[in-house]
Amino acid sequence: MIKEYKDIFIAIIIALILFGLAYTIFDIRQSILVGTVAFLVTLWTNEALPLGVVSILPIILFPTFGILDIDETTKNYSKSIIFLFLGGFMLAIAIEKTRLHEYFSNRLLSLFPKTPTGVIYALAITSALLSSILSNTTITLLLMPIALFLSENIRLKIRFLLATAYGASIGGILTPIGTAPNLILLGFLEDKGFPLVDFGKWVYMMSPIVAIMLLVVPFIISFGVRGESVGDIGSNSIELNGTQKRLYLIMGLLALLLIVNTFSKQMFGFALNEKLVLLGFGLLMFMPKVGFLDWEDTRDIPYEIIFLFGAGFSIALAFTKTGLASEIANTLSSMASLHIFLIFILVSAFVAFSTEVTSNTALTSIAIPIFYDFAKEMPSQDGMFILMVATVSASYAFMLPIATPPNAIVMSSRVIPISHMAKVGFWINIIGVVTLSSIAYYLWGRMV
Repeated sequence: MIKEYKDIFIAIIIALILFGLAYTIFDIRQSILVGTVAFLVTLWTNEALPLGVVSILPIILFPTFGILDIDETTKNYSKSIIFLFLGGFMLAIAIEKTRLHEYFSNRLLSLFPKTPTGVIYALAITSALLSSILSNTTITLLLMPIALFLSENIRLKIRFLLATAYGASIGGILTPIGTAPNLILLGFLEDKGFPLVDFGKWVYMMSPIVAIMLLVVPFIISFGVRGESVGDIGSNSIELNGTQKRLYLIMGLLALLLIVNTFSKQMFGFALNEKLVLLGFGLLMFMPKVGFLDWEDTRDIPYEIIFLFGAGFSIALAFTKTGLASEIANTLSSMASLHIFLIFILVSAFVAFSTEVTSNTALTSIAIPIFYDFAKEMPSQDGMFILMVATVSASYAFMLPIATPPNAIVMSSRVIPISHMAKVGFWINIIGVVTLSSIAYYLWGRMV
């Protein structure tokens, strides 16, 4: 108990220090926002209070300190995307209840060495490849039960879950449709008259980044567990029973629908709302003689993660409403005279670490216009590359659960300490920034 109070006190001190520093640059409302976000992030990291409790605090803190009013804050806790996660969690619970994840894990392990490192690479690569064409949120929701099942060793579970989440974030970089920030950038480039980066060229330019990250990140995650045993999972063939076959068929239909829906939007401009699709299939799990769940099973839904997303959306709105995002852009104007490689490093680092405390989609929507104004006096190719670096860096959100849906989803397992995710994620952020900036500087100019 004493430790928890000590950690809360530390969070208050950090918030006051950052408020004071911010007040030397920003106005009082913006500075209060900086201090408040620092307070929340510290509590998320040191876990002095439960994750769900900290995630609800913006409803009290933002109106109290005049950052947002209560209606502006609370509406972020009921955004439509939250119901996508709700449907996904229902599907994940059904997979776990029917033990279908045992079959999937058996098939997965048959393709890779049955060692901790082999499994980590298997999960990261599988998650990345699927997330390059499907929602990284959906893929993480579907792979999480498999990652949890592969070992009873908590240290291995943590690594397997991180590999799943980080793989999904990395894979989203590979294609224009892999993650929302990519589409935001392409729409912006088209509006501003830049040459359109087509699907094939995007994949060509991003492949070196994704390949390096998929080689390095699983290697880092596997530190400290390489000598441990995964067990006998995957060594014997598993036959599906009737219930599992029915769920397998439903999951296959869902996967097919998501793939068709993705390409339908690209080719014909028409698609079903993915949020409705996931929620619909989630509710299907309760249908008599079709589904697999009872209402009591919803007790296993990690509601604290839903509150976490609400907090993230509230922070993103606060950055815009207080004008803090614009003020930050103004302070970046002094970078224009720097060498282009150093600019890539600074832009990538700024976005990568900023997206840890807000939605990567919201941040991209704010950052792209900021960096466009910053770079419009530069050669057009350098300007376009700066925007691409900023966009890709928005997927480098490896430190905190609030940063990106895959992180939040694996955190819902209640297995990963936030402090562990923050420590591992920090170094992966650094590696990602250096890798992206180097590829952008040395290769992209030759590839376009």
